[in-house]
Amino acid sequence: MADHSTSVPHLFQPLTLRSVTLRNRIGVSPMCQYSATDGVANDWHFVHLGSRAVGGAGLVIVEATGVAPEGRITPGCMGLWNEKQIEPLARIAQFVKSHGAVAGIQIAHAGRKASAALPWNGGAHLSEAQGGWETIAPSAIAFGGELPKVPRAMTDADIARVQNEFVATAKRALAAGFNFLELHAAHGYLFNEFLSPLANRRTDKYGGSFENRVRFLLDTTRAVRQVWPDNLPLAVRISAIDWMPGGWQIEDSIALVKLLKTEGVDLMDCSSGGIVPDAKITVAPGYQVPFAEKVRHGAAIATAAVGFITEPKQAEDMIASGRADLVLLAREFLRDAYWPVHAARELGYKLTPPNQYARAW
Repeated sequence: MADHSTSVPHLFQPLTLRSVTLRNRIGVSPMCQYSATDGVANDWHFVHLGSRAVGGAGLVIVEATGVAPEGRITPGCMGLWNEKQIEPLARIAQFVKSHGAVAGIQIAHAGRKASAALPWNGGAHLSEAQGGWETIAPSAIAFGGELPKVPRAMTDADIARVQNEFVATAKRALAAGFNFLELHAAHGYLFNEFLSPLANRRTDKYGGSFENRVRFLLDTTRAVRQVWPDNLPLAVRISAIDWMPGGWQIEDSIALVKLLKTEGVDLMDCSSGGIVPDAKITVAPGYQVPFAEKVRHGAAIATAAVGFITEPKQAEDMIASGRADLVLLAREFLRDAYWPVHAARELGYKLTPPNQYARAW
């Protein structure tokens, strides 16, 4: 899709992860659309994701996709826990790939933050009468705020079941044609709840020490890597810090990522926060990029940077300076599906348009 007659900005140079090559360093971050029925993708998701592939993104990642019905954040969230959910996602993956982007999917379990109303309906926990369901977590501690439901502390059997659900969902993602898989271990959802001492008060082999708190994620990653083909990349999104005293810190993230790397993880998607409602987060343009940089150099692994990345020069400098290998945009892609086209133009480069749009680009 690129015109190589001019010098190529760092942002538009390819990135290879295992056998998969992204045409540039721009990715569509997984963004919940809260628009599925029974976890099944529909035309909204097809147009939303397909248009970003047409718009020039190198990687398009489907939103947090539940590995079980109770793992969804809301009743409107995507799922991939049964066979009927495969075909609509396969249609999306095929279209994304046909327009030159890599088709990725993030699989997730929301833990104690599940069973919530749609954001435009307030986002609070749903009662049983409203269609809510029991939530699970490492410990019986509520998230708080608008999510006051106390989760059931998971048993060993629950942990084994959820791990198997991740494995089964990874197999379905492969069947749907995705060639990039991400495990969601950030933003206060289930894996993150096990990692953070603010949410995990267990006294068994899954709680207490760092080694115990990372066990569930490491075991699940290992099991997923066994069914996810060796030639395809596996990523993990983490909250690099909790933004709270006594919580998870960047040093913990670097130590975790070194372990994940030995389990076959190829890229770390570095976000932050989400484990408690009252964290004091200092938000500014590129405010999370230092986490990607520290993890990249501290664990010698490819990283994706996220968080208020909006300007082409800003993104170009991040890649050129080695702070991250990939930028993932969320809100900016909602505002502009053709951000890569406009970024290339601003950086003195030109993308080759689809034939249908050649007269306009």
